[in-house]
This record gives sequence, C-alpha cells and structure tokens, in this order.
Amino acid sequence: MSDISGPGPRRYGISIGSLPVGAANAVTDVPGVRVGHVTLSDGSIQTGCTAIHLQTSHPFRNKLAAGVDVLNGFGKSIGFPQIVELGMIETPVMFTNTLSVGTAATALVRKMLDSTPEIGESTGTINPVILECNDGGWLNDIRGLHLTEAHVGQALAETPPGLRIGNVGAGTGMSCHGLAGGIGTASRIVPIAGVDWTLGVLTLCNMGQLSDLRIDGRLIGPKIAARIKAQEAAETGSIIVLIATDAPLESRQLRRLATRAGAGIARVGSHFGSGSGDIALAVSTAEPIPHTAPKSGLLTRAVLHEDRIDPLFRAVIEATEEAILSALFAAEPRTGKHGNHRHALSEFLDLL
Repeated sequence: MSDISGPGPRRYGISIGSLPVGAANAVTDVPGVRVGHVTLSDGSIQTGCTAIHLQTSHPFRNKLAAGVDVLNGFGKSIGFPQIVELGMIETPVMFTNTLSVGTAATALVRKMLDSTPEIGESTGTINPVILECNDGGWLNDIRGLHLTEAHVGQALAETPPGLRIGNVGAGTGMSCHGLAGGIGTASRIVPIAGVDWTLGVLTLCNMGQLSDLRIDGRLIGPKIAARIKAQEAAETGSIIVLIATDAPLESRQLRRLATRAGAGIARVGSHFGSGSGDIALAVSTAEPIPHTAPKSGLLTRAVLHEDRIDPLFRAVIEATEEAILSALFAAEPRTGKHGNHRHALSEFLDLL
C-alpha cells in the first residue's frame, strides 16, 4: 500500500486523459471528503473496511444529492433503493467485503443513532450505504467473519489528512486483473463556464482478467501472464466506483455521471462478467438538502445546465481509469489463505 504521494501511474510517465488533476489527485481533493481505513492482514485474514465521509456537516440533517448505476448486479450492497427513489444520501459510505455488509451496516447505524437522537423518535429511520466486493475468492478467509463493529467504528473515526491506497482497508484482500488490487483514487479539475469544479473518484478494485489488462491503452496483461505462467480465471470479481464532485448536480444528472464510470473500467480491460458486481455511486457535495422542510415547503437550488455537463462525463471516465491503475501501482504482493499469492504490478515495471 502507499499514500497518494507514493507510486502511481504518473510516477512512471503515464498520464491518463487530458483534464488537469487536483492537488493530491485523490477523491479528498473534493472539499469535505475524508477517508479512513482499518486493515486486517495476518495470514489467512486479509480484509478490512473503508469509511468515506462526504461532507463536514451532519449527513442526516443535511443530505446530499446522489445517483447510482448498477452496471452488473452480482452484488450484496445496502442502501440503493432509497437512493434510487429519493435521490439523496444521508450517511457516510462504507466499503467492505461481501459477508461483512451486515456488520458494517449495524456499526454505521449505531454511529448515526449516537449522533442523531431524533432518528426513530421524532423522525424516520436511517438508510446506511454499504458497498462490497468479495475478497474470499483467493486471499481472505471470508467465512471467518473477522471484521467487527469495533473495526468499522475505528474506520469511521479515522480521518487522516492523506489517503492510503492499494491493498489497504476494504482493499486488503482484493485482486485486480489477476494481481494484487484494492483501493485506488484520482481527481480532475473541470472548468465549466469560468468556474473550476473538482471531481474525485475512489475505487474498490476486485475485477478483471490478467490477459485483458491495459495500461493507458497498451495491452500489458499477456506479458505479465507469460512471465508468471498464470492460468486464466473467469471474470467473477467486482468493482465499486464512488464519484464525488462539488459541481451542483441533481440526482438524475448524478446517475448519468455514474453510468460513465463503466467507460473508465472498460479502458483498463474489464468486460463486466456475469458473476461480477460493478456498481457506481455519484454524489454532489454542493448545496446539501435539509432533512426538515422549510416553512414554504420549497427548495431553491442551483443545478448545472445539461448542455454544460459533458466535461464532467470526461472527468469521470479519466478519473475512474486512473483510480484503478493507482490501486494496481500502489498494491504490494500479498499471500493469504491456503498460501495463495498475488503478485503486484510493481514487480513488472520493466514490461511497461
């Protein structure tokens, strides 16, 4: 694993796309976004969780516009029906493994109840958002249910100034294109009508076949596969893409942004296999929506005109592609359950 100043495609002269990147080239370039991890890496235990705070104000009392797109639905995430129906998100977002979704949801609900006494009393309940990939296919003893509510609480409390990427947090036991995978990130500055908006992407990468791996359009996977004599496995992994922007968008527009994440995933070589869970969630941090209706019953919000949205589509595609590659470049070799091993991309830099 590394922090965002560590190994990444740009360190090796690989610049994805044409838009300028943010100060840290990370989702945390979007004001208010913070990320915390808990990593469990000990022999057959290779798992963890990642908490994403999307704003500094209270997420339930000041909700954010959101949109989701399920590119391929072989997944067990929580919270999407309400996002689809209401177009809003009201909690932090958790990434974890498939069988820890319930644990993460309970821990996140407890945190929200602790900070929001009106939930379930003078107002409704809470919609926790938990996104997952399956780290049990190769490295992690997923049956052991090693992640606890305390771990989730620790990740929610950890909001360091930097952002660690690679096989850390929820990405600890993940594989990407047959190599060590995990957490990746990238950002773009998007000039629209004289205003520079920021768009950031955070990915949980656990998808793809080695023979399909492309780096900036170059087919690299077969060279790596030949060197390590890898046998091809079916595409049964998953990827979660979280998109955050400070551009003022409504939920329908955010769903359109989420859809474009698929193009960034495809550029790296994934084809969304039948057994893969490929999901994108897009959130705007601009103009939070109050939980309590104003006296007038009306909300007045600025929304970007549809004719000006194309640069944000480009930003999603570029940042998603680069975020996946950043996970691959940052991940370290990892040995897990049954002695199973994943090589890291960093072992094959001479082939780039």
